[in-house]
Amino acid sequence: MELANKATRIRLFDFKSVQMRTFHLTWLAFHLCFFGWFGIAPLMAVVREDLNLDKSMVGSTIIASVAITVLVRFLIGPLCDKFGPRRTYTWLLTLGSIPVMCIGFADSFETFLMARLAIGAIGASFVITQYHTSVMFAPNVVGTANATTAGWGNLGGGTTQIVMPLVFAGIVSLGVSEFAGWRLAMVVPGMVLFAMGVAYWFLTQDAPDGDYRELREKGLIPPAKDERSGWGSFKVAARDYRVWALFVVYAACFGVELTINNVAAIYFFDEFSLDLKTAGLIAGLFGLMNIFARTLGGFFSDLFARHRGLRGRVQFLFLALLVEGLALIVFSQMTVLALAVGTMIFFSLFTQMSEGATYGLVPFMNKKALGAVAGIVGAGGNAGAVAAGFLFKAESLSYGQGLFFLGCAVVVCSFFAFAVRFSPEVIAEEDGLLRDALDARSADETASGEPRPSPA
Repeated sequence: MELANKATRIRLFDFKSVQMRTFHLTWLAFHLCFFGWFGIAPLMAVVREDLNLDKSMVGSTIIASVAITVLVRFLIGPLCDKFGPRRTYTWLLTLGSIPVMCIGFADSFETFLMARLAIGAIGASFVITQYHTSVMFAPNVVGTANATTAGWGNLGGGTTQIVMPLVFAGIVSLGVSEFAGWRLAMVVPGMVLFAMGVAYWFLTQDAPDGDYRELREKGLIPPAKDERSGWGSFKVAARDYRVWALFVVYAACFGVELTINNVAAIYFFDEFSLDLKTAGLIAGLFGLMNIFARTLGGFFSDLFARHRGLRGRVQFLFLALLVEGLALIVFSQMTVLALAVGTMIFFSLFTQMSEGATYGLVPFMNKKALGAVAGIVGAGGNAGAVAAGFLFKAESLSYGQGLFFLGCAVVVCSFFAFAVRFSPEVIAEEDGLLRDALDARSADETASGEPRPSPA
């Protein structure tokens, strides 16, 4: 669907317009989801001792935390097409907060595994974030908008690694045992998620001109039972091989990020004999790169599009993913802590730029099935994390060896980017829409008396 009144600029300090208010709330919601989704990861050294988990069991919980998200991401995209992102996000946040708060009741490997499986549904929040910004921003900035909201959301993976050990330490300092401390610590992100769900309902709307229900009543978008909504949109997207190529690409970047979020703290804890807080701090650096790295991916995707059209977006995606894979291979060979940290940061930069570049392409794949496309591609990230999880579950492979094989897989997957092609008609149409958006932006700047900034 092609909605009207999309924003042609990103005004970070604008909290009044519905486009920018949604921009800020959707990245914040995704950011907070990481506290529920991966809040337990930096505490796994304590959980492992409390529940007597071996390496294989820990690996199984890592797989569980991302496996269910594959299914839920497939489901959540069509739900956005049908019910709108506002209602979909509200329900995901409020319902998802329940297993987060209840994981503390786990008293065995089996109950802990089930809790992590249930919590994994929260990871589908990413699809709604990308969907919501896609319907709010025009072609000239949609790549940057998608990349920034996703990047600042993914930043939660880094802040979680840093904040949750501090929450845990604060609880333990009150005289609570460590085994009770990790359980109580998880109540905090659960409460925050519930509050965010309530805020999302009251402070956002589905599209620039209103909620989907209102727009359907006015005949401005297809009815909920239309083949372009719900499961009809999923069927349309699933028949497009290019969507599955991006599924593989996203598995090789976001799937890798999810894997690192799960294993980084325990990797540095075991391999470099660090304490829990230090290992969590270093692991957090990987996620903290999201404050700008994913935005860079979207920015360069938009920039390449200005000069080379949709082909430019594809070319940049390939380049970013290839460098990511090579950097991960180098990181896997590091045995000196300082070098390991440095190469991890460099590898993180291109991982998140690849993610931003992937969703710089998603809004142009099929506008009649935007939610379904976003959902399928997003599910690829979790499918990649599930596949990678088996590398770190195997007792025969060290963490370093697992990272090496993962890097090789990323290099191979980078070539799938070239499977994303567009017809001459689509390229011509999108070039026209891009020019229209740039003209509208220029007119808006002229009317407001603002100087024209560098391209974004």
